[in-house]
Amino acid sequence: MNQVIERTDTLLGHPKGLFVLFFTEMWERFSYYGMRALLILYLTKHFLFGDKEAGLIFGSYASLVYAMPVLGGLIADRYLGFRKAIVFGAILLVCGHFGMAFEGPPAVRIEGQSTIMRDGFYSQIFYLSLALIIVGVGFLKANISTIVGQLYGKDDPRRDAGFTIFYMGINIGALVATLLCAYLGETYGWRYGFGMAGIGMLIGLVTFQSGRKYLQGYGEPPSPEVLAQPVLSWLNKEKLIYLIGLLVVVAVWQVIQRTAELGLMLSIFGAAVVGWVIWFSVSKCEPKERDRMLVMLVLIAVSVLFWALFEQAGSSLTLFTDRNVAMGDTFTAGMFQSFNPLFIILLAPVFAVMWVVLGRKKWEPSTPAKFGLGILQVGLGFAVLIYGASLAGPDGKVSVIWLALMYLLHTTGELCLSPVGLSMVTKLSVQRVGAMMMGVWFMSSAFAAYAAGMIAGLMAIGEGGGTVESGLASLAVYVAVFEKLAVAAVVLGLLVLVASPFLQRRM
Repeated sequence: MNQVIERTDTLLGHPKGLFVLFFTEMWERFSYYGMRALLILYLTKHFLFGDKEAGLIFGSYASLVYAMPVLGGLIADRYLGFRKAIVFGAILLVCGHFGMAFEGPPAVRIEGQSTIMRDGFYSQIFYLSLALIIVGVGFLKANISTIVGQLYGKDDPRRDAGFTIFYMGINIGALVATLLCAYLGETYGWRYGFGMAGIGMLIGLVTFQSGRKYLQGYGEPPSPEVLAQPVLSWLNKEKLIYLIGLLVVVAVWQVIQRTAELGLMLSIFGAAVVGWVIWFSVSKCEPKERDRMLVMLVLIAVSVLFWALFEQAGSSLTLFTDRNVAMGDTFTAGMFQSFNPLFIILLAPVFAVMWVVLGRKKWEPSTPAKFGLGILQVGLGFAVLIYGASLAGPDGKVSVIWLALMYLLHTTGELCLSPVGLSMVTKLSVQRVGAMMMGVWFMSSAFAAYAAGMIAGLMAIGEGGGTVESGLASLAVYVAVFEKLAVAAVVLGLLVLVASPFLQRRM
């Protein structure tokens, strides 16, 4: 659809549909980050999983959350259209988040033994709820970002600013959810935090449905008549897709309980997708399209390290905060994840304006250079935390200011890479595979999330049902790994900056 956006269809210089998607994604992220703020603490304190096992469960969940948009994007591209896929995904998310509120009795450690007794029924409700959330995000996440890209022309100078505004909406939801859901869950009971996340997702679904008219017709099925074709007397193709989606939920329900095999499955799946993208770029694209697709693939691969380190916020960094940060009596460990969305809300408008101003003066860094800056900053964030740890007292507690500075550097790195990456995918992708390539962008985060779980496992404390150490003992474990992460990120960031002129020419 190539209709021109009239001024009467704009708000603050952007299409009104952007703000419908802004608020939909805000509430969806409210539900996701509200649950994320509690998950690693829920696993270690309610189910009594050790750090390593909890980290792998968290990483497996996060990796599937980011892998599933490849499937959801493909189905939306070819059959459902983005709007129907988003609605179906939102319904699954509502069910999943409310399912998390059924926490059941806490696990019990048998005295004098390493055996942990967990309620099997409520454990399965937990895993099923995770599966509903995973598949729901798969149908929703890539497709809503793709509609944002469709609201702007390929060369519209507002595109990067629009995605940054959209990204700010994500983080408003994340900020409120991290504070509210984490506080309710850790203070009054897990069910209250998870239940609040479910309410947020329900509001997001209502918001999207009520604002459809502002989407200018984007996101509808490519061939409505194909969806209506009967498969059986009582079943057409659209209903069949929904049924398959529910079967995928059942499959994910089983996979999420097998973290050891998931890494191999992700590797095979990822190799197949990357191979297909390379084949498509070389054999089905013009030379200019081919170069753009291949550069995009390289930058997507580079982003994996960034997200593997950034995603420590939900696992090892939250446990580090719980054990080794002087956080006072008012805040809970999960609430400190709010530093990231808070800094994004404050800095996203600054970055949006900064890119426009630098662009007018021909000083704006290229997209590859922005990626290099992002990775460099995430490494410096860990370096700051290492320095703060060197000033810890005899109780092994680190001042919260160093944690805040780490989150600040991680956030400025994220603003250099993540919204710019979303914009890059919509700008460089061949249109006929646009949603799938957005799914590939999120799939890179799947590898990163699984890797993040393995990295978090390197900082495991109190495994095998033993007592969780704290103070100087746990601080030494965390710092040893943080040092390696800082060096790896700084070196890769500098290498990307050096290579950025070559990559930019290919774009």
